[in-house]
Amino acid sequence: MKKKISILMLSLFVAVGCSSSDTSQDPNELLGGTPNASAEWLYPISEIRDGGPGKDGIPSVDEPVFVAAAKASSLLSDDLLVIGIKVGETTRAYPHFILDWHEIVNDDVDGLEVAVSLCPLTGTSIGWSRLVNGTKTTFGVSGKLYNNNLIPYDRATNSNWSQLGLQCINGSLIGERPTLVTVLETTWGVWKTMYPDTEVLTTNTGFSRNYGVYPYGDYRTNNGYLIFPLTKQDSRIPAKQRVHSIIYDDKAKVYKFDEFANGDTIRDMFNGKEIVLVGDDTTIVSFELDTQSSALEFDYSYVDSEGFFTDNEGTVWNVFGEAISGPGEGNKLTPTPSFIAYWFSIGAFYPDAEIYN
Repeated sequence: MKKKISILMLSLFVAVGCSSSDTSQDPNELLGGTPNASAEWLYPISEIRDGGPGKDGIPSVDEPVFVAAAKASSLLSDDLLVIGIKVGETTRAYPHFILDWHEIVNDDVDGLEVAVSLCPLTGTSIGWSRLVNGTKTTFGVSGKLYNNNLIPYDRATNSNWSQLGLQCINGSLIGERPTLVTVLETTWGVWKTMYPDTEVLTTNTGFSRNYGVYPYGDYRTNNGYLIFPLTKQDSRIPAKQRVHSIIYDDKAKVYKFDEFANGDTIRDMFNGKEIVLVGDDTTIVSFELDTQSSALEFDYSYVDSEGFFTDNEGTVWNVFGEAISGPGEGNKLTPTPSFIAYWFSIGAFYPDAEIYN
């Protein structure tokens, strides 16, 4: 790539992930011809869609290659979305423009086996452990979708999982929930100022893809454009508006970026837990408060450094809830189970979702 890649780049539609929208296909044929297959899925089999390319037709990245931020910065525009992870002192960024074509990266970050997944159709970036039922595995793209959302499968048991539903929905592990790994979706410009020594996933994936071109046309901005029908449509928020979504089993609550436009904090109660959210127009994070942290007052304070917010005792905290300086240095807040999503997907998966106002 010789010129900067921008998330605003327009392209012709390339149906790499969703080339078929035929809903007349027999469900048992779609899912392998298994008799009574509906009894083996947590979701109605008639609502599981064939995405088109088939199993592993969208290839996961299983041997990721990284470069230093200094080298990547000449190739990436500041408004490009990335998924960031921090394990110990190791930080890595996974650009959306790569994951748009692969959807899953199987990685080992400072000894933590993690699958970082992005579903381009629901705008959901989620990390979870690759230790499944005590066995290390990798995840692949099954080629199936539910409510337009990615269904990964684990290669240890061949079980199918719901990325947005946060559970196994078919196979020997049905009903199991993954161990979440906290990741952050933000812009490259923000991430590199927070973590200038970060490593960045490269396009050296082992596959030839047109990484400079977004494969789904105007999908990200066209509220009327969905590939497949939804089980429920909720019009309280525009369909493609990005929201910070906190999920506890079958309960969801979302927070709009508008609430944090100039940098702000919100204290809230959800699912019986006291929560603090800190954010601005690019980044939102949220944490559960316990007896000790509940007594603190938090303020947004990001100014081009790792520190994202402070408390009334003078402690500086980063986006992962780690106290990095001040009297509370070394303390850690508990992240909520949360991620960014297009609103339509939360409304479909969690019909009783609350919206913070």
